[in-house]
Amino acid sequence: MSIRSNINDIKKTTPNAQLVIVTKYQNLDNIKKVYNIGEREFGENKVQDLIIKRNQLANDIKWHMIGHLQKNKVKLIAPFIYMIQSIDSIELLKIIDQNAKKYDRSINCLIQIKIAKEVSKFGFNIEEAKALLNSNYEEQYKNINIRGLMGIATFTTNKEQIKKEFQQIINILNMVKTDNPILSIGMSNDYKIAYSSGSNMIRIGSSIFK
Repeated sequence: MSIRSNINDIKKTTPNAQLVIVTKYQNLDNIKKVYNIGEREFGENKVQDLIIKRNQLANDIKWHMIGHLQKNKVKLIAPFIYMIQSIDSIELLKIIDQNAKKYDRSINCLIQIKIAKEVSKFGFNIEEAKALLNSNYEEQYKNINIRGLMGIATFTTNKEQIKKEFQQIINILNMVKTDNPILSIGMSNDYKIAYSSGSNMIRIGSSIFK
């Protein structure tokens, strides 16, 4: 199947979710094919790859940082990043706010919740996330726009486990102080489960470029 067909199939299955195209490991030709179809929201896992691709592709692409973000690399993407989905600590939140202020920007962010069993995954635990969302974060971080929550489920074929992990995020989504908060859950291996659970943003790479 073609890239266009793969995108169409995903959108038919998830009509009310924003599709973020994951460009990890993809060459510029493949990304341009997706761009020419009309997609404009792209996600990268690594800052270095994101900057290289951003510099060689069209200016109207909305870039999402979806991988673990090191604090010392925030300054590299702060001038242009559309959304940082992987806010996994208060310290990172503070640094993004400081860098956004330097450029007189308000950066869209999602709070990453650690729901997976793998120790390699990052994110706030549920209690930490509740404490943040119950705080006056809008006053503390004036150059950050917390739009919602993000999570990565355990890589497993156990659908019930995935559903339970997604539910942990859904249970606290209404604590986000914004209208229509973003729920960014679901990747190539579990986006259908995520969508049926209430996801309104999915991050898909391999299922598109296969």
